[in-house]
Amino acid sequence: MARDFKIPSFYNSSFISKLKETRDKTDHYKQDYSPSILDLGVVKLKVARHFGFCFGVKNAIEIIYQSLAENPNSKIYLLSEMIHNSYVNDDLKKRGVRFIQTSDGRSLISLKKLQSNDIVIIPAFGATVEMLAELKSRGIEIKKYNTTCPFVEKVWKKAYQLGKLGYTVIVHGQEEHEETKATFSHAKELGPALIIRNMDEAEKIALIMQNKISYDRFYEIFENRYTKNFDPKEDLKKIGIVNQTTILATETKEISFYLRSVVQELYPKADEFKEHFMDAHDTLCYSTAENQKATHCLIDNEGDLAIVIGGYNSSNTSHIVEILEKKISVYYIQSAEEIHNKNEIQHFDLKSNKIIRTKNWLPNKEKITILITAGASCPDVLVDEVILEISKLYQLEYRLKQVVATF
Repeated sequence: MARDFKIPSFYNSSFISKLKETRDKTDHYKQDYSPSILDLGVVKLKVARHFGFCFGVKNAIEIIYQSLAENPNSKIYLLSEMIHNSYVNDDLKKRGVRFIQTSDGRSLISLKKLQSNDIVIIPAFGATVEMLAELKSRGIEIKKYNTTCPFVEKVWKKAYQLGKLGYTVIVHGQEEHEETKATFSHAKELGPALIIRNMDEAEKIALIMQNKISYDRFYEIFENRYTKNFDPKEDLKKIGIVNQTTILATETKEISFYLRSVVQELYPKADEFKEHFMDAHDTLCYSTAENQKATHCLIDNEGDLAIVIGGYNSSNTSHIVEILEKKISVYYIQSAEEIHNKNEIQHFDLKSNKIIRTKNWLPNKEKITILITAGASCPDVLVDEVILEISKLYQLEYRLKQVVATF
């Protein structure tokens, strides 16, 4: 039975939550990835089967608001952003929560200013071994309000297992992401570790393993992403792979299968192969996997354009955008406020890494179909507001209410 979390009511929606409840009743085991249809007449909205707050995010939000209620007279700090969503983080700031550093690691508050009676909350992404040790040395209680996602901890456990068995841990992830930093930190506790970004870098690893690229090139390509005293000649002889839980699932699988085949060529004997490669690419968060599957199904159902709602620095949201962009025009927004009118929308462009404005974003057709989904750190209420705003553009609020009433 799914756990019920105590989430502040202002994060809940008036109809997306009802829509999800209705789908859960008819698809209890969540095997049907087809989108929900909101037919408003001139506009048809196809809403992804899975999106919004995942288990880890709900757990983190419950804990931090609990800490606020239990410690009204204490200073409360977050190591960095609770999750990658400005709507959530801004609300916490309004309630007095202070952020120790930015999501990219820049210091905002010196750790020297912390007192032993201060509350320091570990975000859902987790924290590095070094940071945890620093907080502990200052007498800070780090267990009570630790919101580290259980699926992130699962990756750490897998990395420890690999390290104990003498494998070098290869982490597929974004080295600037808090979660990948934390995973790398935990992985290197028991042995060598390395972060790779994509398949291109996996191919370079393969060339180094096959002695087709000099070992010196390894240090140039993977600068600042390998453990101290890493020796590519020896440390790439025995490897295991884990991943950032919010990374693109298909890419992790491709990397794992590819490196597996490379190791198999180098060590063709069955007993030798097992000693040199550990298949551990099953560390993707189930929610991320579900959201990505639902996104693929959303594409299969076709539309004129897609809207994705989520924080601009959200890894899982950006990967949903990447999946959709291969097939359809996508507008990546944080909230309904970025939908200015029928003629203009403000959105984030992944390719240029900039916020841009697009004119004439809605097709000039008698009927249009819009695909809608959101990231795992996006509150349902923001999706509600986007759908409501679209209905207002076509003066279809009354029709939306009629459709919602059927849930």
